[in-house]
Amino acid sequence: MFTASEKKRENIAEYILYMWQIENLIRAYNLDIDTIKKEIIDKYTNLSESQKHELYEWYESLIDMIRREGVEKSGHLQLNKNTIIALDDLHRQLLADPKFATYSAEFYKTLPYIVELRAKSGEEKVGEIETCLNALYGILMLRMQGKEISKETMDAIKQISKFLAMLSDYYKKDFNNELFQDKDN
Repeated sequence: MFTASEKKRENIAEYILYMWQIENLIRAYNLDIDTIKKEIIDKYTNLSESQKHELYEWYESLIDMIRREGVEKSGHLQLNKNTIIALDDLHRQLLADPKFATYSAEFYKTLPYIVELRAKSGEEKVGEIETCLNALYGILMLRMQGKEISKETMDAIKQISKFLAMLSDYYKKDFNNELFQDKDN
């Protein structure tokens, strides 16, 4: 919860990836708040009892949302989907505004990788931004499993990361009402 709040303020792409990890972590513990308390919350020695209680309530509310939204086995919470929708909206605004030519150029450098990822994806087709996030999350999972990642894949991930970092920066500026006031990228 504390990490999520910080990431949401500082880097929206990292926030989404973190929240996807949390969704999967909750699933790995079978949506069992007692196990999550024992295996995760109680191990935070640097948190006060009040903070641990807040964290417990946060996990409990996420578990409740997962159940209510029917994503116990897979999928993403609506709150995470809404964040991606907001990113998609900003992405379209930036592409439509000629004053953000640098952003458009970065997107078009990334687009071939997006097209390739979509072609390889056997899943439901998703938007460009979610495709990029899925790629980063996939790499994160491969690294956690200690699997080898090809140079070509890492080149693609480097470009996707650069693009999402730019979008995240614009998202932060937009959130703070600074983006469309100063359009000098």
